[in-house]
Order: sequence, then C-alpha cells, then structure tokens
Amino acid sequence: MELWIIYTKLVVVLFLAVSYAHANVDNLPNIVFCLLLYISMNSIMYVFSKERIRQGILLGSVILICLSFYDVNPLLILLLPINFYELASPFIKVKPALLTLGLIPVFYLPEAEYLYGLVSAFSFVSFTMATRYSEKMMMYEDKLDKMRHDIQRLTASLNENQEFIKQSEYTNRLEERNRISQQIHDSIGHSMTGALIQMEAAKSLLSLDTEKAKELMQNAISISKQGIEDIRITLKNMKPPTEQMGVQRLKLILEEFSVKHRIKVPFVYKGNIDMITPIQWKIITENVTEALTNALKYSRATEISIEIHVLNRMVKAEVKDNGKGAQKVVKGLGIMGMEERTASVNGTVIVDGTNGFSVTTLLPMG
Repeated sequence: MELWIIYTKLVVVLFLAVSYAHANVDNLPNIVFCLLLYISMNSIMYVFSKERIRQGILLGSVILICLSFYDVNPLLILLLPINFYELASPFIKVKPALLTLGLIPVFYLPEAEYLYGLVSAFSFVSFTMATRYSEKMMMYEDKLDKMRHDIQRLTASLNENQEFIKQSEYTNRLEERNRISQQIHDSIGHSMTGALIQMEAAKSLLSLDTEKAKELMQNAISISKQGIEDIRITLKNMKPPTEQMGVQRLKLILEEFSVKHRIKVPFVYKGNIDMITPIQWKIITENVTEALTNALKYSRATEISIEIHVLNRMVKAEVKDNGKGAQKVVKGLGIMGMEERTASVNGTVIVDGTNGFSVTTLLPMG
C-alpha cells in the first residue's frame, strides 16, 4: 500500500515539475523549495511506525500545500488529493464520501479546476487500489497465521497421538509377555515338574522294582513330549504368518508415504497371498518403495496405485501413477537396482511410460 501511494505522489510531483519547466513563472525558486519540502515530509513520514506521528506529518503536509496554493503557486494544489485521502481514510470509511470531500476544492479554484478533478480522481483510484490490496494482504496474513496455528495444534495433537500409540504398543508388549510367561508357567512348567518328579521316583525304585521304575520313566517321557509340544504350539502362536508380516509391513510403508507427501496410494492384493515367500516379499517391498520414490521425483502424480496379484505360476506387483509419464524410459540407478533384485530370483521388471508411469515386478512361483 505505502509503495503504491508513494508512486502516486511521485507521478503528481513529476507532472508539476514538467509543467513548471515549460511555463514562465516568476517565483520558481519558491516553487522548487515547496516541492522539495513536500518530498522530504512525505518521505520521512514512512520512517516512523507510529500512526500518530504519521498523521501529524500528513497534516503538516496538507497545511504546506494549502499555504503554497495561496502564497506560492495555485497549481501546487494538485498535491492535495492523495495526501487528503491518506489523512482522512482512517476516519471516513465510506469511499464515495471520501471522494466527494476530496473534490470540494474544485468549486473554489479560480483556474485549472478540471485538472484538479482529474488528478483527484486519479489519486482516489490509486489510493483505493492500494487500500484494497493492503486489506487483502492483511486478510491473507491472518489466514496464514490461523493456518500456522492449526498446523502447530495438529502437530502437537499428532505427537500426543504418537506418544499414546507408543505407550499402547509398549503396554501391549508387556501384557503379551505376561500372558506367555503365565502360559509357560501353567502348562510347560507343570509338565516339566511332573516329569522331573516321575524320573526321581523311577530312580529310587530302579533297584527295588524295575517294572514300576520303567512305568514311571515312560510317564516322564510322555509328560516331556507333551511339554515339548506345548512349547512348539506356544512359539507358533507367537510368530505371525509370513504373509501377514509382508502385507502389514507394506501397508505401513504406504500409509506413511501417503501422509508424508499428501498423495493417494490405494493398495489392492488378490489371490493366495500366503504363497509369497519371505524373499519375494523383500523384493516386492524394496521395488515398491523405489517406484514410489521415482514417482514422487519425476511424475507429478496425485495418485499412485499398488496392486499385488498372486497368479498360478507367478506373483505380479504393479506400481502405477497418474502422472505425466515418459515417451522414452531412461533406466537410472533405481530401475537398474529393481531389475537386479528381481533377476536374483529369476524374475522380470516391466517399465511402461505411455499412460502415466508403471513398474511391474513379475516373480515366478516355486
């Protein structure tokens, strides 16, 4: 706003300077002095940040213009409109009323009234545009401050949620450990204790009653076998299935990528997922991660879809975006790395840039 008003004042001052340069005036030194004094006052005004000081300097500038109009040269009245609008705008909010008051001197000018009206209208338009621009800037700054406050609030809430999730995960792990410990104590511990008692009894009866000792030893063996089976079942229940680990890990990677970069990443999987081996899951996860990174860098996509399809003889993992694509695919280190990983298990990588950009990983089964 201030810069726009300064430009308007400079335009009027330059117009007056050109007008006086082509006219014969007697008191040119006084006119030059008044113009220099006007420029100085209107320049130093913007050095101060307090509104009262600025208003005081503006008022002094208006008084200078009025005195110069009567005592030096009537044409100096052209400097009045922009200063009047700037001085009166905090008190007169209605724009038509402000323009009307600025045009009042037209009726009291002995000459050049049309020129004054033109300059007054030009100054009013410039001042109005500057004011609206300033208001919009202030509105945008307020919105920006509100957005920053919301982001800070959401960030704090997110951190609190992450802390809650970590605490919940820690509590769940403690509860799971306690459950497993209790299960081992209740079933396996009792089995081992019973087997030990049977073996101690068999040892005592070994020289007295061989048949009874053999019977106790057989009981101990049966109890030990059952304990070993309980251990196997417990460990099996503790370990999640391979396919669940692969899918869940990939889901976490995709969710984190989507939230971080604000890109939609739909994920679909079909077929018998449990047929995918751990090494295949490792290759699929690494290839998908690399394809996501490439899409983020080069495609300008708003959506990247992931599809894993288990067929009869192969696993198909496709990463496809809706970006600009590429008429000619140049294989960089990322694509070459995907091909090397996939070739280690006799698989293939297919890259297509005709409709968006897609990277398809084909891994043989068995």
